[in-house]
Amino acid sequence: MMEIRIVHVTTVPMTLEFFFRGQIAYMKQRGFHVEAVSSPGEELTRVARRDNISVHPVPMTRTMSPVKDIIALFRLWALFRKIRPHIVHASTGKAGPLGILAATLARVPVRVYTLRGVMVDRAAGPFRRLFRLAERCTCHLADRVLAVSGSVAAVMVRDGICSPAKLKVAANGSSNGVDSAIRFNPEKLDPEKRLVVRQRSHIPENGRVIGYVGRIVAGKGIREMAAAWARIRRLLPNTFLLVIGPIEPQDPVPPEILAILAKDDRVRTIAYVPNEDMPYYYDLMDVVAFPSYSEGFPNVPLEAAAMQVPVVATRVTGCVDAVVDGETGLLVEAGDDRGLEMGLVRYLEDDDLRKKHGAAARERALNHYRPELVWESLHGEYTNLLAERAKYRFS
Repeated sequence: MMEIRIVHVTTVPMTLEFFFRGQIAYMKQRGFHVEAVSSPGEELTRVARRDNISVHPVPMTRTMSPVKDIIALFRLWALFRKIRPHIVHASTGKAGPLGILAATLARVPVRVYTLRGVMVDRAAGPFRRLFRLAERCTCHLADRVLAVSGSVAAVMVRDGICSPAKLKVAANGSSNGVDSAIRFNPEKLDPEKRLVVRQRSHIPENGRVIGYVGRIVAGKGIREMAAAWARIRRLLPNTFLLVIGPIEPQDPVPPEILAILAKDDRVRTIAYVPNEDMPYYYDLMDVVAFPSYSEGFPNVPLEAAAMQVPVVATRVTGCVDAVVDGETGLLVEAGDDRGLEMGLVRYLEDDDLRKKHGAAARERALNHYRPELVWESLHGEYTNLLAERAKYRFS
């Protein structure tokens, strides 16, 4: 059996580091030769070292930049012509269209495009029409389009962007599942480290904690979270807000909101937590707030679920797949800070409900979102697509 060469393409290397953990090793164990392409960065070097693969830095911008985009397209085309992959699997907003177009021009036999969200939802005016055209072209050129959630797939079909014949959801959805058995398992936490993390966060043992994990941008609902918190802190004086994530300049949060949170003596902000330590921070949280405006299939609610923490999220694409309303968490309307407040307070005041929904969330993560389910589904797609090409044969 010949060695199948697959190249993953993402816009930023962080995607490769966090969303492909374990997946690359799984494919290598099954005889695939894997390489990766992304913008330069320390994460790309770490992926090369972690998975023992060749990586190729190709600068790509997240924002529209015609000249830089054309240069990136040419570099991708030249790279594909040089290494001759059997499969190019591209994802994320910029790398998806560029990678699939370059693979088409380089005559790569199989082109797979993963939709990690609905890009059209994140643009307005002429940019919205441009994103829509880019998505339609990318879906047309790809041999298979994989959506990370059923709600994303439904939007793409409803809006006529992608043919339902090409579109699938790998396993039960998500980018890479969640390791509920080992990494995100409350029973496997070190008791001493749990205490150290709580002390380092300056949260008393009897303090209740609302957690937020993610980028600090307007589109994640930070304004609504701040408004809800302003009322909750007065209602429940023993409650703290733990905010984990970097402040980013794109789609900025109004500076006055950031200033209020920064001055609040019951708000704890951490720009970066090593991925290995995240289970300990979820362990601090009684409930997670996730008031995003649009998602693909968010990892935070899935990780929280594995750690038995219920989530109050918005009723938007992706979130409706990650949270079962009234069973593993609560869903509120996007932009509704009052609804967010009520959902968070409900869990903070009702220990039985919080524990019940947390347990149900963990059970769902264990049963439906094991990483192996995603990897097995992807492996099946790769082999089936290649088998459709007459010159490839598999044992």
